[in-house]
Amino acid sequence: MNDHLIYDNPLITRYASRSMAVLWGPQRKHSTWRRLWLALAEAQAELGLTTEDGKSPRIRPEQLSELRAHLDDIDFGAAARHENRLRHDVMAHIHTLADIAPLSRDIVHLGATSCYVTDNTDLMLMREGLQRLASSIAGVIRDLAQFARAWKDEATLAFTHFQPAQLTTVGKRACLWIHDFLLDLYEMEHRIANLKFRGAKGTTGTQASFLALFNGDHAKVKQLDLLVARKMGFTEVYPVTGQTYSRKVDSQVLDVLAGVGQSAHKWGTDLRLLAHRREVDEPFEKDQVGSSAMAYKRNPMRAERMCSIARYLCGLPSVTSATAATQWLERTLDDSACRRLTLPHAYLAADSVLNLAANLAKGLIVNKQVVQQEVQEYLPYLATEPILMEAVRQGGDRQKLHECIRQHSLAVTARIKDGGSNDLLTRLKADPDFQHLNFDSILNPQAMVGRCPEQVDEFLSEHVAAVLARYSGQSSGSENVRV
Repeated sequence: MNDHLIYDNPLITRYASRSMAVLWGPQRKHSTWRRLWLALAEAQAELGLTTEDGKSPRIRPEQLSELRAHLDDIDFGAAARHENRLRHDVMAHIHTLADIAPLSRDIVHLGATSCYVTDNTDLMLMREGLQRLASSIAGVIRDLAQFARAWKDEATLAFTHFQPAQLTTVGKRACLWIHDFLLDLYEMEHRIANLKFRGAKGTTGTQASFLALFNGDHAKVKQLDLLVARKMGFTEVYPVTGQTYSRKVDSQVLDVLAGVGQSAHKWGTDLRLLAHRREVDEPFEKDQVGSSAMAYKRNPMRAERMCSIARYLCGLPSVTSATAATQWLERTLDDSACRRLTLPHAYLAADSVLNLAANLAKGLIVNKQVVQQEVQEYLPYLATEPILMEAVRQGGDRQKLHECIRQHSLAVTARIKDGGSNDLLTRLKADPDFQHLNFDSILNPQAMVGRCPEQVDEFLSEHVAAVLARYSGQSSGSENVRV
């Protein structure tokens, strides 16, 4: 079939890294199923599972050896044919494995339910995906920290309501972006630390099938649960489950991923606003085209794409939340189809967002002259608060002085709107309530940024450095962004 005839998934073909797409791909999923079947059989053998007469081992070494030899050689065509006949994906893969490992036919999936492989696999992929994304967030934080440190002293307009307010610094503003991602990383690390294994719980979570296999030996059934988990890299299992682990776990994980989307969207929006003001530009390549019609355009397309995918990511928790809320008793199957979509898509979207974030963090361009020009243009207004404070410090009546500044400011604003110039400072210098002040010292922008430089240094050294140390030497996991 011509591949261009059918819809493709842009998260895979355009946005996400290949490594994240492989993590959620069929090969990784179904080879993990086989590893889970092997781990279960190994654990059962190690715990002395015997035949019904109690005289012989139920699981023989040659059967385990045969399973180990066929962990990755999956015949997906054969699996599809089995599923078309059986209408059951797990049974299809059991038969596919049995076709090439006939000795192990009677020990694969022994005592297990389908969720033994499906749920445990999802938990493994979710944890590994979170670990990769955590490294990616750390990489973004690291690059933004370098940016913040480099620009910690550069005064720039701060905004409230997107109206010029007071001065901050370019580096201090970057720390606001870093802090959001830092909160995401804390949440992600918490989820990684607390994500557990479903384990070997049986058909409805009662472990009845395993209790029967071990002839009523409760201790061995408990050991089996933990032993399988340890073989698959987990130290803890969820203490109780139905047929599935609680779908609240999915909801909690997607809330964390959506948090990354929130941070990225906020940052991307800030970059788009700053690009409009020509203060900060995102990377722009030599032959990059901004518009097919307007050749002069230099659009913030990376930030726009990051916001777009982040918006999609932020919407996915509504699905997992509804799924968790509508499960019936020990389980219902209406979770299955949407989980096949929401879990991989959330990880692919988060990966895509962080790849764009990494690209942006490494290549932000500050147009210093524009920034300084904007500061100077609004400086008369921005200086009114320190002028007021200095006049009060020298004994003036604050309310009277505030009203005086307000009246002058309104008059100047009206003058500017009629095409006139900003003569606010001239008016204040001539006003008897203010003419005694040393305006030159007050009007220094560096004197108006408060503790911004110090805040940057303190934040990076006291809060960011220790986090980055945990990820030193790790690859961010990001790949070249496709733009």
